[in-house]
Amino acid sequence: MKLGLLLPGQGAQTVGMGIDFAQSSAAAQSIFAQADEILGLSLSSLCFNGPLEELTRTDIAQPAIYTCSLAALAALEEKMGKPLEPSMAAGLSLGEYTALTAANALSFADGLRLVRLRGQAMQEASEQLDSSMTSVLGLEREPLEAICDSIQKEMGLICQVANLNSPGQIVVSGQTAALDLFDVRAKDAGARRAIRLSVAGAFHSEVMRPAAAKLALALESVEMHEPRCPVWQNASAKASSDPSILRENLSAQLCAPVLWADSFAQMSAEMGDEGAFLEPAPGRVLAGLARKIDRNSKVLSLHQADAIPELLAIFQS
Repeated sequence: MKLGLLLPGQGAQTVGMGIDFAQSSAAAQSIFAQADEILGLSLSSLCFNGPLEELTRTDIAQPAIYTCSLAALAALEEKMGKPLEPSMAAGLSLGEYTALTAANALSFADGLRLVRLRGQAMQEASEQLDSSMTSVLGLEREPLEAICDSIQKEMGLICQVANLNSPGQIVVSGQTAALDLFDVRAKDAGARRAIRLSVAGAFHSEVMRPAAAKLALALESVEMHEPRCPVWQNASAKASSDPSILRENLSAQLCAPVLWADSFAQMSAEMGDEGAFLEPAPGRVLAGLARKIDRNSKVLSLHQADAIPELLAIFQS
């Protein structure tokens, strides 16, 4: 059975995530223990017990989701008695680092340190400029880019299309004053809804330029291997197994739009009817997006440990 991995991004975090995997799997418990030791903080306790306000911080949420996803995969592989053999992988924003680790391009420790630094740098960049993100339903990319461009010219403030999640669901990032005007103009242009998100700042926009510079330096010192399967990247909507290209696109990702809809559409077409995608914990956000991008795609969920027996039956059939 062909298998693709879909790794979730920031926003999927929830108090209690991963605790059932850690309680039922020595392999998952080991992943959380390694994370605590590497980071020098009790990340596992924040995942299992919260508080939510702390877990939601960008500098905590990113390593927490990375660790939880890899712990879920470790628990599944432990029960299978062998490693997974994915034919492709992708992750949404932060999840791209998890995908690269799951594909053996990054070590767990290097990936964890990178996402911790990434989260810290993004939090710091967010605190330098008053900024946020707006989710728009009902308008496509071209009219939204036109609105953003006009606002940037008029106000001299950052306003950019940031996430192309699925047809009709796009997120725009920018400085708060620019988004205030954007929200009005998007609705005037026919958007069904323009919803301001509760996030630290304008991710995947020029607001993140200071964070991108710090991340680029860190990426230069990290060893990256050829992955065991192609990894589709947010910044290009293309698959690569070339470590230099993977590294370059990771660096570009912080200020570039996340081309998730394009990536998954191509992945699903390549997968065809021969296999399925697997989305590990936390959450099932990517399964929801997948249905909107290609209703014929099949996404299996590993959001809780009790899903493992059913998955084993599928994989072993």
